[in-house]
Order: sequence, then structure tokens, then C-alpha cells
Amino acid sequence: MAAEPYLLVTCEHGGNRVPAAYRRFFRGRDRLLASHRGWDPGALEAARIIAGRLGARLLTCETTRLLVDLNRPLGHPDLFSEVMATAPATERAEILGHCYHPYHASVRAAIEAGLARHGRVLHVGVHSFTPVRRGVRRAVEIGLLYDPGRQRERSLCRAWQAGLIARLPRRFRVRRNQPYRGAAAGLTTICRRRYGPAYLGIEIEINQRLMRRPARQRAELAELLAETLRGTPGS
Repeated sequence: MAAEPYLLVTCEHGGNRVPAAYRRFFRGRDRLLASHRGWDPGALEAARIIAGRLGARLLTCETTRLLVDLNRPLGHPDLFSEVMATAPATERAEILGHCYHPYHASVRAAIEAGLARHGRVLHVGVHSFTPVRRGVRRAVEIGLLYDPGRQRERSLCRAWQAGLIARLPRRFRVRRNQPYRGAAAGLTTICRRRYGPAYLGIEIEINQRLMRRPARQRAELAELLAETLRGTPGS
């Protein structure tokens, strides 16, 4: 096994674009598309910086998650949003064929190439989250999501959290498995089941409040995420 894992960075919710063939479903929904439900503001920018600093393979999607959510398994109740509830089954199958399956195939290909060359893969999915959800303010700036039942992921995130806390101002709250659970149904969960212990799947969640900062500050945060990950044992 190689000393260093193959690094893959992905961003599933990088934009809120709607392919022309499906724009009729989104007429009058500009505010929804622009909201956190339509995309993860700032995530694509952060993913590009992190991948660049780490020399990692980068895979991204800028199609709105309201069309189909690439971070959900097939059959999940949130795979298609309520916007697409009126779409015929044939059209939803077409969307899967045009958007979902090609993206997942590219992720699988990258992981399998990494496993063949390095023996193990570290996959970092980059996301952002809304500061307030259902009227509750979330008490976290950066979340590191992982499966707590997997020792390597658990150890890596503990060490990464410690490295971030040491470098960030005290007001920055870096939490593990917040504001979401890392073992919930998502792309990393799909890949864990498919590839086993040679695959490590970690998700970064960045508070969208931080994404409203000036570009230089946003870039510095993404660079710090990459730098501290690079120095983390097991990464």
C-alpha cells in the first residue's frame, strides 16, 4: 500500500443552473433557485482552492440540486425535489441518465483509478450550509462529517479538527458530524459500501455566513482547510 492516499475532491452542489430542457419546471422559482435549497453557495470556489492546494483530482457539478440531488442514493425520498414532483417518470429517468449517472460514474472511475495506483483513496466532498434552519441558528462554522464506525475516518477527523482549532480564531467552532451526520445517506456512504476500508469519505460543511466574506478571506479559509488536511496523520 502506498504511503499517501489518492486524493479526490468533489462538489455536488456547486451551482444552480437549470438545463434548457427542464426550465419550464422552474418558471417563477428564481428565489428558490438562489436560496440554499438550490445550491451550496461558495462550495465550488472552496473545492477548487482545496483541490488545487492538495494537487487532488476535482469533480464538480453546477446543475441545481432541485433538479436531482447528486448527494443522495437512488430511491432516496430527497433524490428529486418537490419541484420535480409533477415530472413524468420517463422525464425523471432521463434526468438520471443525463445528470446523475454520468457524475456518479466519473466519481467511481476516479476512485477505482486511485485504488489501482495508490491502494487507498481519500475523498473529500465540499459543501456549505445555511446558518439558520427552521428558525434555529446553527452553532458551528465548519463541520467535518465522517462515519464514526470507521476508525480511520474518525481518527483523521479528530486530528484535522485539532489542527483547525489551533489555527483559527477562538470564535470559530469546528465540530465533527455537525450540522449533519456523516453516516447519513449520501455519496460518501454509497462509496463506503462499494469500496470498503481502502476508501475514506469525509465531507466538509462550511457555514454560508463565511461565504459572504470578501473573496480574500474566503480563499484564506479554503487554503487553511487544505493546509491542515495535508498535515493531518492518515491523510
